[in-house]
Amino acid sequence: MKYLFSLGLITLCLITNRDISAATARERSQELLSQGMEAQRKGLVGAALDALMKATEVDPTNPAAWLQLGLMHRLKGEHAEAIKSFDHVVKLDSKSISGWEWRGEERYKLGLVEDAVRDFDKVIELQPQMKPQHWQRGIALYDAGRFKDGREQFESHQNVNRNDVENAVWHFLCVARSDGFAAARKALIPIQGDGRVPMAQIHKLFGGKGTVEEVLEAAEKPGGNSEVLKDRKFYAALYLGLYFEAIGEKAKALDYLKKSTTEYSQHHYMGDVARVRFQKLSAEK
Repeated sequence: MKYLFSLGLITLCLITNRDISAATARERSQELLSQGMEAQRKGLVGAALDALMKATEVDPTNPAAWLQLGLMHRLKGEHAEAIKSFDHVVKLDSKSISGWEWRGEERYKLGLVEDAVRDFDKVIELQPQMKPQHWQRGIALYDAGRFKDGREQFESHQNVNRNDVENAVWHFLCVARSDGFAAARKALIPIQGDGRVPMAQIHKLFGGKGTVEEVLEAAEKPGGNSEVLKDRKFYAALYLGLYFEAIGEKAKALDYLKKSTTEYSQHHYMGDVARVRFQKLSAEK
């Protein structure tokens, strides 16, 4: 009886010590997480990354530390490393909408479009009210060849973003691939109020009421600084590439898409979309 009591006491002590150790590790991890976020706020990327990596080493079960580490890799354009961090997040917290969303976006940037769609679907499963907002999912569906699902996604997005030429164009592209170019033109969503240059000219082109030259002229018209002009030329090149792809002129499509990823390249999400589309079209025989 004394032996059993002693054994039970030892076991209780071990469990208690383990719990204290885990709590201490989480506290230290949270301290390092705060240090990393503060360093990031100050623009000290190296120090931030070092602190966040230590935070995950001290407590590998801390999803918040893995999430912030993933965001740092994302900020640096290290997509594969970001994905690894977000892998930990969703394993530790399967209801982390941020974990699923950001992993999906990073997977898309690497051309893993089917995997991206699955992550985006999980986001919507966890929070159905987010579906109309999720235009990224629509683009991934298009690249995955799920054109009818893409069409439905962009129709849903139209309900919350009524003045976006890009949404109308991606809807057009999905319809063109599933039902034909004539049907796409007939179903083109009317847009009023998108003041971005050269969106009005792009919309007219897809609707059969404008020309390629008008898109280029609008994009090249003086106005704004060099970065603004470059961004306008990027969008012109991207959507002209997609237009020529839709009408079956692959050589011209590749030429414009290449420009959107080289001389007019951008570091925002649509810049990644252009690169993924160029790579996929280049790989198609």
